Order: sequence, then C-alpha cells, then structure tokens
Amino acid sequence: MPDEAPASRPLNAAAGLKRPVGIRSTGLYVPPRVVTNEELTRTLDTSDAWITSRTGIKERRFLEAGMATSDMSTEAARQALSRGGVDPAELDAIVLTTFTPDQPLPSTALMVKQALGAHRAIPLDLTQAACAGGIYALLVAAHLLQNDSYSRVLVIGADAGSRATDPQDRGTRVFLGDAAGAVLLGPGAPGFGLLSWDTGDELSYDVEIPAGGSRLPTSQATADGRGQYLKMLGKSVWNMATGRLPDSIRQTALRAGVELDEVRYFLLHQANLNIINEAMQSLGVPAERAPTTVGRFGNTAAASMFTVLHETMEHGVRHGDHLIMSGIGAGFLWGSACFRYDGRE
Repeated sequence: MPDEAPASRPLNAAAGLKRPVGIRSTGLYVPPRVVTNEELTRTLDTSDAWITSRTGIKERRFLEAGMATSDMSTEAARQALSRGGVDPAELDAIVLTTFTPDQPLPSTALMVKQALGAHRAIPLDLTQAACAGGIYALLVAAHLLQNDSYSRVLVIGADAGSRATDPQDRGTRVFLGDAAGAVLLGPGAPGFGLLSWDTGDELSYDVEIPAGGSRLPTSQATADGRGQYLKMLGKSVWNMATGRLPDSIRQTALRAGVELDEVRYFLLHQANLNIINEAMQSLGVPAERAPTTVGRFGNTAAASMFTVLHETMEHGVRHGDHLIMSGIGAGFLWGSACFRYDGRE
C-alpha cells in the first residue's frame, strides 16, 4: 500500500478503496450486572488497590445466566440499526467477531441474523481475532461494500469474557468483562470515512485457550487441568501492546496523510489503562485524546474499541474529525484504522 496518494485522487484511495465507506451509526450493550473489584476480592487473592494500580479497572459487567454472546450482539445491533434508520431486512451482511461464540456450531452471526429478521444478510463469523477483531471486521465490511450491490453492512464485536476466564485465576479474571458493540457501515463521500489502515501479526501462545480444539480436544483431563480457560502472560502482552500499537497508529496516520496532532480521538483497545497511557506517551499525544471505558467495563475484547467508539460518537465527534482506532489481541494480531467523520449524513 503506498504511503501517499497523488493529489488528484480522493483521500480514500490511500486505503485502496474505490468506493468510500463511512460510519453511519453505532450501538452498545453492556449487561446490567456490575462486578466490582471488592466483589472479586472475596474469592481471589487480590485487592482493589492491586487491580486498580495494575489495570485501571474498578468494575466490569458480567452476563447473566441463560444469556449468551448472540443475545448481547442482537441488542447492540438493534440499537445501531435504530440510530441509523435502517430496517434489519435492508441489511446486506452481518460481520460478527468474537472469541466466545455461543457454541462451536452453528454460526453466532446466523443466530443474530435470525433474531433480527435480517433475512437477506450474509452472516459472517470472525472467531479467532480476539481483541483485534474489531479492526479486522471493519476491514472485511469495508471490502464487502466495494460491491455496488452492497450498501448496508453491520459489524458487531462481542465477547463474554467472564465465561472464558478461570474464576480461580486473578491474572485473567480481574481483566475481562462482557459487552457487545455494533457499527453500521455504508457508502460515504470522497475524502471521508475509512482513509487508511495497518495490520500485523506474530504467532505466539502467550495468550491462548489451550483446550477444546482439534489439537487438544475437550476431555476430562483438560477439564481437570482447566484448559478450557484463557491463559495469559501479562509481561508479553504489555511488551507487544506498548510496542506494536504506537507503530501501527503512526503507519496508519502516515498512509492517510494525517499528522497525529490532526487526529481528534484515538480509540484504543481497552485492555489496561496503563497500556493506553504508555501508548499515548510514546506517540507524544495527550492522554485525554484517548477516551476510555476500561475503568467501568474492563477489557471487553472484540467489543472493546466499539465501546469507546460508541460513547465518542454519542458525545463528541464533529464533522471532519479524524479518528484512529487501534487494537491488539491474542495471536498476536494487531491493527489500526483511520476514519474521517462525515457529520452531514
């Protein structure tokens, strides 16, 4: 991808898009149950001070019994569609990214399609991009919209991290919460919408769920060893996130032809407040230009960037603002995307 586009071409050409793609509306669902740090200290060897100092998290939401990822996704989707003035029957595709699907089969995106009544939408699942899933799903949707017969694509990032973390492991349990975010994309005006992106990857097992796949199928032995739960080496996550995210953001801004001081909001993966602050310091950008939800919701994985996107769209975005979204997840997979908001729609 070239770093710059000739002056005679639309800004979107730097992203390789012949048809501009913009954000039409967003939606967000968080479960009503609030789980505070104090509650976790009753069953884990930790303290509110320890959790707060190392993560910035004060509370998170846990999904109630009997509910699943598709339920959260459907609620977020309905909100985005309502705000965008789009009937579910008008959707062309639903791209859902999660590492906590309702079950291995059938498709979670298909469950959401059915619940919405989006009868003609293509359901697509992106199941192993983890916390970077929001970026990857947006890129898939943007490319679907290069087809002239597509005009409304719904992206959903959702995870029930409380179902994937070991209740006995403070190293993961305190971090993750549950949420779903939805973004309605459609054709935009030249020079607006998605301007550029950057992605990267490096295979690592430092964040993994070791059991339940074809290499180590679920068995009594894997259950006894608690292999169905998320395992994470925190130092490795810190090093990768604080190194890769700033570099990816710089590359994305360069490709868009935008200086960092022209970006109004940096919407980063809400894994850890300390990581966010470190990344912003590395970029030389004031931390207040990176809105956060991590203190209230925790790390909501694939929903994470969409929580801050939704709240920012609701309360602060103006016509012409540049936004950079950036996230990193297990894999490792990472990516960033630069949007220019068109407030005329």
